[in-house]
Amino acid sequence: MSERTFDVPVFVKAAEGGVQEVACLEDACRFLDAWPKHRRGVIYDTAKRACHRAFDGLVPLKAARDAFEGFARSAKILDDVSTAMPWMAGTKAGEAGSLAA
Repeated sequence: MSERTFDVPVFVKAAEGGVQEVACLEDACRFLDAWPKHRRGVIYDTAKRACHRAFDGLVPLKAARDAFEGFARSAKILDDVSTAMPWMAGTKAGEAGSLAA
């Protein structure tokens, strides 16, 4: 695992309608660089600055991850992975179907 890998990835809604995993600082920077210029603003700038400072070792990785997550939330692209991919959520005991004898 890279020292720039997030403890918990951020999942964002992709332009194609899917879900994109942002698992590390490089992913976050790449995503922010590709973000449309006409949709950038103060929160975008804050997230980008936090990511660059984390690259330089000036802020903790968690601060950059949290800033990216805040950007995604404000842009309404933050995705709840348990909702987006229900097969990833574990089934509770007794929920699995069984065949009747």
